Amino acid sequence: MSRVLPAQGAGHASAGSRFARWQADVRELLPLAWPVVIGQLAMLAFNTMDTMMVARHSQADLAAFAVGAAAYITVFIGFMGVLLSVAPLAGQLFGAGRMEAAGDQVHQGIWLALALSVLGCLLLTFPQPFLWLAKATPEVAAKVRGYLLALACSLPAALIFTVVRGFNTAVSRPKAVMLLQVGGLALKLPVTALLVFGVPSLGLAPLGVTGCGIGTATALWAQLLGAWWLMRRDPFYAPFQLWRRGLHAPHWPALKALLRLGVPMGASILVEVTAFSFMALFIARLGTVAVAGHQIAINLVSMLFMVPLALANATSTLVAQRIGAGDLPHARRLGWHGLVLGMLLAALLGGAVFIGRRAVVGLYTADLAVVAAALPLLAWLALFHVVDAMQTIVAYTLRAWRIATAPMVIYACALWGVGLGGGYALAFNLSGTVPESLQGAPGFWTAAFAGLTVASLGLTGFMALVLRRTAS
Repeated sequence: MSRVLPAQGAGHASAGSRFARWQADVRELLPLAWPVVIGQLAMLAFNTMDTMMVARHSQADLAAFAVGAAAYITVFIGFMGVLLSVAPLAGQLFGAGRMEAAGDQVHQGIWLALALSVLGCLLLTFPQPFLWLAKATPEVAAKVRGYLLALACSLPAALIFTVVRGFNTAVSRPKAVMLLQVGGLALKLPVTALLVFGVPSLGLAPLGVTGCGIGTATALWAQLLGAWWLMRRDPFYAPFQLWRRGLHAPHWPALKALLRLGVPMGASILVEVTAFSFMALFIARLGTVAVAGHQIAINLVSMLFMVPLALANATSTLVAQRIGAGDLPHARRLGWHGLVLGMLLAALLGGAVFIGRRAVVGLYTADLAVVAAALPLLAWLALFHVVDAMQTIVAYTLRAWRIATAPMVIYACALWGVGLGGGYALAFNLSGTVPESLQGAPGFWTAAFAGLTVASLGLTGFMALVLRRTAS
């Protein structure tokens, strides 16, 4: 199994040169990052594809999709964050050579995913709180309910696959997850197109946004079945003893360890996501054109986010493995090098999209009113993306050190207080003195950038303190 710990000594081979050490760490990070980029882009393409299809179907369906997607993301992402604790815990065990113990994390994670699915399905089946926040019209509310009911059926598959994804990330196996995610996308595309637009000649009526939900559920369950087949057949997984006794019984000490790290992780991710999903709910009060423009802008930001997210996963994986192997100096260095690389890539990508923003928005819609609503929101994109990348990589690095509570507090103050609270005050001109250019959706985006900046600086300063203490 020594082959699966990539370049175990690469960081030490060139200790005489900082640049050489940087190159060595980049060579370790990129092979783990690029499959995650492709896999996450495939999953984001679920949302992008749905956005484009319902935008061409009707404004009401696009507005319902924006509200429904915000509700689903709020439910799913928080629970997903709890389950992602599998990755740093399994990564440290893998780095220490404890293969069976690493494999048991999958089983305990599945039990946790099933328990969370019960609560999540209830929230999606009865979405009244989200509809109230968005002040949805009866037409939009009916479409939101149909969409979320379909997604409730997909939630168990999505959460269990999160466990599978976290484990494969921890053991440096991201390509397996990438192939499964691309396969899920390939299935979703034709299924969703048929359901959204219908086939009148065959008696299949168009389902609009509800068709998007059914297509997602179909793809996610197929994706999970593919993961089960792969991990039973591939000899790579044999040392982990994943299937020796069927599904392992719940083990409270292991579940407690997952929850101790996972709950603040999930809370942090929930704070981050709700800061943006609630933006959609509040912007929905401004009308279908405003929320449609916001949906396009947030989808672009989410697509760009896949690169720093992938690099954050790769950084966290290698840091956790090095901690498990007892190589703390290399673990500290990987954290800083991952951060620098992520910020450089974010600046390049954000700048490129900003320069070509008119052409990019045109790919989503030809509706001039929606285009006019979306373009001003991209004015912050390049800077927004850099600070977003910064906070993500730092947060994932801290999780590899099993630190999640302090970042949760920083997120809550910065993203809810400065970002969402400040955005509400600007957008709806609570003081009566807000310039017109900062009212409406631009006010939310301006405050979101400020909140992300505060979070990034706070998390980076905290990581510097943590790493300094581990060196003493």
